[in-house]
Amino acid sequence: IPAEWGHQRIKGLSIKEVLKHAFKVQKNVQTSLIEKFLYPKYGPGQMWQTVAKKILEKGGEIYFNQEVTEVLTENNLLKSVSTASSVEKKTYLGDYFISTMPIKELVAAMPAGQVPATIASIAHGLLYRDFITIGVLVNKLKAGNIKDNWIYIQDKGVKLGRLQIFNNWSPGMVQDPQKTWIGLEYFCSINDSFWNLADNQIFSIAKKELQKIGLVAENEITDHVVIRTEKAYPAYFGTYHKIDEVRNYLNEINNLFLIGRNGMHRYNNTDHSMLTAMEAAEQIQSGKINKAAIWEINTGEEYNG
Repeated sequence: IPAEWGHQRIKGLSIKEVLKHAFKVQKNVQTSLIEKFLYPKYGPGQMWQTVAKKILEKGGEIYFNQEVTEVLTENNLLKSVSTASSVEKKTYLGDYFISTMPIKELVAAMPAGQVPATIASIAHGLLYRDFITIGVLVNKLKAGNIKDNWIYIQDKGVKLGRLQIFNNWSPGMVQDPQKTWIGLEYFCSINDSFWNLADNQIFSIAKKELQKIGLVAENEITDHVVIRTEKAYPAYFGTYHKIDEVRNYLNEINNLFLIGRNGMHRYNNTDHSMLTAMEAAEQIQSGKINKAAIWEINTGEEYNG
């Protein structure tokens, strides 16, 4: 794993800070050790449902399930974006375009003659890690009331990488407070055999691993759901070491702004991804364009979330 990836995730953390945290000697807490933060009652999706509602209330339009099929540029300006769905094809014109789609797919949607071959090759070589969550509803945990939100699993005998206890994020995340919703997280690739298993096969593996790590008895499981997420994590290998060339090329498209985790191919948390969006919006509104300011978000040593 490249050092840059680790630096992005545990910025400012040290053994000294971990020991101070263990003994509660804290003032300015490092991001990896933060214990309290704001969280939507019904999960992160509630926030974006609220945003969507406000957009519609202000006369905006939202189109769902649209695959970007073509992105046309001319004279350092993005002219149009074409999309296709199961029912229609559309072309959108605009003064400004803000992109959160994976850089790999954004460049691939640009006609071959429009993008230099080296840029297209680098973008094509960008890699991602995919993600499967198995939500498991249980009557009770063997260990009793666990207060952690996330637990990383170090047992080499299981494929499970991390688990969440959704009740601990917010009581509103579970309908019956007497039960516990667990999220079992598996890091994988869409080319993996694991990804391509049927949902019931994946659940069977998850169920056995829950028992193997001693967290839940099989007869306590009452429900489950399997959710696959493609491109959950932009990878810092493949052609990532050349990503500055792609970034510089895209930044020269004056009315195109890259934001968010996949939009920038940067492993930001949600708050920093939102800050990149806010910075882009403020620049467009003011007319003072400085794309470097967007890319500088979350590059310092301190966490400013």
